[in-house]
Amino acid sequence: MDGTLVDTEPCWIAAEYEMAARWGGTWSHEHALNLVGNDLLASGRYIREHMGIDRTPEQIVDELLDGVVARVSHEVPWRPGARELLATLHEHEVPCALVTMSYQRFVAPILAALPDGTFDVVVTGDRVANGKPHPEPYLVGAELLGVRPESTVAIEDSETGVRSATAAGCAVLVVPCHVEVPTGPGRNFRESLVGLGVEDLGDLLLQGGVGR
Repeated sequence: MDGTLVDTEPCWIAAEYEMAARWGGTWSHEHALNLVGNDLLASGRYIREHMGIDRTPEQIVDELLDGVVARVSHEVPWRPGARELLATLHEHEVPCALVTMSYQRFVAPILAALPDGTFDVVVTGDRVANGKPHPEPYLVGAELLGVRPESTVAIEDSETGVRSATAAGCAVLVVPCHVEVPTGPGRNFRESLVGLGVEDLGDLLLQGGVGR
């Protein structure tokens, strides 16, 4: 979701700097970008260590979510082509899962801004034992959709997410946002979601020799 469907990284980064100011810590843009795509509790541990504040990872995550949810509830920062792609997939009855490391309370205002039934399945970071880059989130998403991971295309914007999807066996389309994603086997790249259609995603499966 973050960086792929919506560009919420500026919201997260602003909330991180606010936290540093509130608790007397130090922060940098480089540290902020190191968190892109990560499990939230892992990010909380990173912030505790590198920001140098006396807050637990759980407290850090809760405070960050308060700030980001408030911003997103005011206005959803959609990525170009995101809503159009979701509408096309829904029109063609393509089963879709949202697989994100954000928590349910952050995902809720995003889903509320979309038509009902846009996603058949929603997997959030607080619903899995192991976050990205572990394959569990994508394995759970495929299982709940009732399909094999090898029959799915994961659209990702971060190295962490790509590693998770690849380990699960998904075909991967990379649409970078704030961080560079290295090229590699099985990684297909596109500059944006604008103009992306059902046939394009189907071609990715066929190119990889994967059955539908």
